[in-house]
Amino acid sequence: MPAPSAAPRAALLSAFGCYVIWGFMPLLFMGQAAIGFDSLEILAHRALWAVAVASLLVVLARQGGQVRAVFANPKTLGWLALSTLLIGVNWGLYVWATTHEATLEASLGYYINPLLNMVVGLWLFREKIDRWGWVAIGLAAIGVLVQAIALGRPPWISLVLAVSFASYAVIRKRVPIDAQAGLLVECLLLVPFGLAWVLWLQHTGAGVAFDSPVNTIWAIANGPATVIPLALFAWSARRLPLSTLGFIQFLAPTLQFAVGVWAGEALTPLRIVSFVFIWGGAGVFAAAAFFRHRAEREAPKQPVAPV
Repeated sequence: MPAPSAAPRAALLSAFGCYVIWGFMPLLFMGQAAIGFDSLEILAHRALWAVAVASLLVVLARQGGQVRAVFANPKTLGWLALSTLLIGVNWGLYVWATTHEATLEASLGYYINPLLNMVVGLWLFREKIDRWGWVAIGLAAIGVLVQAIALGRPPWISLVLAVSFASYAVIRKRVPIDAQAGLLVECLLLVPFGLAWVLWLQHTGAGVAFDSPVNTIWAIANGPATVIPLALFAWSARRLPLSTLGFIQFLAPTLQFAVGVWAGEALTPLRIVSFVFIWGGAGVFAAAAFFRHRAEREAPKQPVAPV
């Protein structure tokens, strides 16, 4: 019989695993770009091969009934079609950014995302933001402004990535379907576009995915790289406090930032200043979540009055 701490430890490892994979994901796309893949071909293969892995997970989780039910419910299918559009934009822009020397700007988007989620929660779900939450949001806003000055334009890649993923999360929060089943539906909706683009590339001779076995392996790798971290996240999110995930989630953009620096992307003093503000906001967010959870855990339980 496993020790009581076994499940939390496994969930913690699962959370770290998903964020580490997301953090190093740019290396996969950079590797493909180096052998001739363009961002649209990468995105097409990401949609195609993710279907196979997502289908396997749905079969193992016995969630096939949920998938069939979605296609029998036009309203639910419509919401998932919208989430598919948002995640398609998110995936496509992220692939483009990491293959066009904009990984640093992309990482900024995923630092902003949890802070944007707080604003969305206030706006749509009437959730409360304490003073430390507003401090975190304020620091992030300053960081975005400084980044815009450093770039000479708004950091549109960061903002679109953050807004598209936050909007995607809102829809998936409202749609009554498990993570794996919902992801499979989204991949199935993306498949016609991915397949059409791959066939067009092969017809015109512009595709590189099937030029060699090595290229094909690179293309297939997009499937597990897309689905596995999402499955790990879904599993760990049900077993870990949100404050714990609040700390760990900043691992991914930190690793992405490191990959961008390693790849030689421009890191000017002004851009460093902008990231200092963003890191400050992320730190305040994570610390506030931790102390809030600890206070709730240590608060004395109210005795139940006798009936």
